Amino acid sequence: MNEVLQAMKARRSCRKYKPDAVPQEKLDAVLEAGLYAASGRGQQAAICIAVTDRETRDALSEVNREIGGWPAPFDPFYGAPTVIAVLADRSRPTFVYDGSLVMGNLMLASHAVGLGSCWIHRAKETFERGEGKALLRALGIEGDWEGVGFCILGVPDGSLPEPPERKAGRIYRK
Repeated sequence: MNEVLQAMKARRSCRKYKPDAVPQEKLDAVLEAGLYAASGRGQQAAICIAVTDRETRDALSEVNREIGGWPAPFDPFYGAPTVIAVLADRSRPTFVYDGSLVMGNLMLASHAVGLGSCWIHRAKETFERGEGKALLRALGIEGDWEGVGFCILGVPDGSLPEPPERKAGRIYRK
């Protein structure tokens, strides 16, 4: 079977990571794959913020935890050492879809290079808050951006679950 199709079937969300840093060449490969996601009218209206700095990663985790309503010390990033925030330009009518396609590419590429990943929500709310806006300002990012998702990355701590059987009755033909 084609390796891309196999990766689509085998990729699973990872919720337990080793503390090891993601090797730079693997992170670069994952980020590059995100840049190649399809986008409405080819506008490439999504951006990625790769967070490897522990202090920034932990601050984003804390905001995410507060938004999600979990008690401390829960980490909604499951110990992943790297977080990629995906944001998209709200002026584009396809911005949510464009950002979602970037997220999909990031997760598939992570699997392809031997990393674990998981889509974590609440990016929209994070970047509507002061902490998220401050991060954008610190990076010199201007414009009307909406958080689409956080792709957490790292070396899985343990094996990933087997893919469950697919539900029947989800394909229709005429």
